[in-house]
Amino acid sequence: MASGIVIVDKPAGWTSMDVCAKLRGLFQERRVGHAGTLDPMATGVLPVFVGRATRAVEFAAGGDKEYVAGLRLGMVTDTQDVTGTVLDTRPAQVSPQELEGVLARFRGEIQQIPPMYSAVKLGGQKLYELARKGRQVERPPRAVTIHALEVLGRDGEDYLLRVRCSKGTYVRTLCHDIGAELGCGGCMSSLRRTMAAGYTLDDAVELDQLLALPDPAGRLLPVDSCFAHLPALTLTPAQARRVRNGGTFSFAQEGVWRVYDPAGAFLAVCRGAQGRLMTIKSFFEV
Repeated sequence: MASGIVIVDKPAGWTSMDVCAKLRGLFQERRVGHAGTLDPMATGVLPVFVGRATRAVEFAAGGDKEYVAGLRLGMVTDTQDVTGTVLDTRPAQVSPQELEGVLARFRGEIQQIPPMYSAVKLGGQKLYELARKGRQVERPPRAVTIHALEVLGRDGEDYLLRVRCSKGTYVRTLCHDIGAELGCGGCMSSLRRTMAAGYTLDDAVELDQLLALPDPAGRLLPVDSCFAHLPALTLTPAQARRVRNGGTFSFAQEGVWRVYDPAGAFLAVCRGAQGRLMTIKSFFEV
């Protein structure tokens, strides 16, 4: 039974769930999930979790992400990207110095209003469902963090921005807001995710290449790769039995660990607290 993580370089035109559906058939495994939705127009790093590894999705989805985004100034759309209906166009005579001056206002913690074309729920309904009915509703702003924001260069008429941000950040809203701050309007013209859940494009395989492999399971990374940032702890045989049976045991140190049995098999992510080691989530096959 296949279990592990495959980092897909998502192609344009596919939804993240389209990729998961394709991989369910490829691996003959119904338990398939992803860490962090990419819009159909976007490409790049999509971590896909297969089999028992899906238990790690909740940990992977919350981390920081990094993108290269195209910023098109002088154009405003209803979706805040170039796939939407154009609402306004204006001349955009913006110098690199003016753009840099505005970018400085968007670094650090900022408030973002989620776009109408998003899966955010308000009153039990997804915003994009309301938007498709022509409705606009008030959306409360949310705090997100922009850890890095810089101009990489130009792609024709568009600026290319590197954005490293917290979970929940809408890069197209960031482009829209930068354009609004400049006074000429703006939208996102392209989006490529270069990092998610600690994985980068160096770890990724293009979907067509993955589908063509004689042994696609050979591309599956072990689930503990998702927790490489945590310290490793190897248990004694007795301690490993306690973890496998859902128990705890005396443990003097505090912190979160990735835990292995004496043979090196990954068992769980555990927390040391109040003199005990307790399982947060187990990953061994049962």
